[in-house]
Amino acid sequence: MNKDSLAQSILLKDRIAELRKEKGLSQVALAKQLDVDSSTIAKYETGDRFPDVIMLMKLADFFDVSVDYIIGRKNF
Repeated sequence: MNKDSLAQSILLKDRIAELRKEKGLSQVALAKQLDVDSSTIAKYETGDRFPDVIMLMKLADFFDVSVDYIIGRKNF
């Protein structure tokens, strides 16, 4: 993993956790909303797993942000 990929993965995991907490949701509650196992959300937030394109779109739609925001390409 190169330096840019590492920085982006750190931002990705932090963004998912930040957005979830802003909505007042637990990992379990978010997992239910997205129809995935809670361990999947936990792995996203620890950086042990990365969401695929479909899941990135689901996350963006759920949180009403852009995919670019979630992956750290934009700050709004």
